[in-house]
Amino acid sequence: MKLVNLRKLLFGACGLFLLCGAVSAQELRPQAKSQTLYLPIYSHMLYGNLGKSGKASYVLLSALVSIRNTDARRPLRVLSARYYDTQGKLLGERVPTAVTIPPLGTLELFVELNDASGGSGANFVVKWDADTAISPPLVEALHANMDGGKAVIFMTQSVPIVE
Repeated sequence: MKLVNLRKLLFGACGLFLLCGAVSAQELRPQAKSQTLYLPIYSHMLYGNLGKSGKASYVLLSALVSIRNTDARRPLRVLSARYYDTQGKLLGERVPTAVTIPPLGTLELFVELNDASGGSGANFVVKWDADTAISPPLVEALHANMDGGKAVIFMTQSVPIVE
């Protein structure tokens, strides 16, 4: 009986420690009035071993880019979302005119599975602004390929850059 109680205490303490670690790992981002964000995108992913040709196998991926206004009271404007390939060549502007995202709203952009033009080092550069300092948006990309009974799914997250 004492061993069971000791295990409960030990697991409880470990759980509390992990919870505290997870909470402290969350970063409170300072408010901002505008930012330029870099978001990595993978239009394909290399895997496996190098074949006789000296090249690795690859799988195509779609990417759902999600620009989420995390401010509960104020809107933000997405001014541009430029899509670049692995060599840094501009492939296109996905937000040709400014788009307002309401409080807690989301703007979605999509890179199709059959669009391999970006390569494994593609990226978006997203510019946004607001009338006053707000909680900055959360900008992520969900990459997926669910062909052939197998699934590849992962996410990337943006980082602020100085342009």
